[in-house]
Amino acid sequence: MDTPKQSDLSFIHRFIPGRDAGRRAPLLVLHGSGGDEHDLLPLAEQIGPGRAIVSPRGKTNEQGITRFFRRAPDGAWDLDDLAQRTAELADFVRSARGAYGLPKPVVLGYSNGANIGWSLLLREPGALAGAILLRSMLPFDPRPLPDLSGIPVLLIAAHDDELIPVERAGLLAALLGEAGADVTYEVLRTGHGLTGEDLKLASEWLASRR
Repeated sequence: MDTPKQSDLSFIHRFIPGRDAGRRAPLLVLHGSGGDEHDLLPLAEQIGPGRAIVSPRGKTNEQGITRFFRRAPDGAWDLDDLAQRTAELADFVRSARGAYGLPKPVVLGYSNGANIGWSLLLREPGALAGAILLRSMLPFDPRPLPDLSGIPVLLIAAHDDELIPVERAGLLAALLGEAGADVTYEVLRTGHGLTGEDLKLASEWLASRR
């Protein structure tokens, strides 16, 4: 049964219980700028059929645009806000796992959600089973790095992304690999929006893992 919006765990969110008996890792679904807790549910259900899904809504609202962390008018990241929001998201993951009886989740993040996803991975790697990062980037050096050994990460970038320079996505893939993550890096001939190829790659990657 789908559990709709909840606010008692600090984030408004959606929770969909898993339909399989294998206790596979749930998906922590993190939407992009302007999205909400509903946006990526159809995508998540296609990528990880039968898995439990937890989908929070970002707390930052900038002129009607919902995000997980603030950005300056010129697009620069507010790094102090990113750190604060990442800590809040980490607390939410712990609370949601306890409330719903879930194992460690795999992040499924898009754009702004993917960026706070990798920030969460660096802050608390022990809280996650892996990450699928769609259209994410590295705009600053987050060193020192934690030990990400054995944590699988799929990073899918777009060659013609109008918002994220593909080389910035490549830098992120290299940095996560430097930290020891098992990184799969794919670059598609498309723009910032998601495509059927993203769905295919993410589904196959996730199906090969618990």
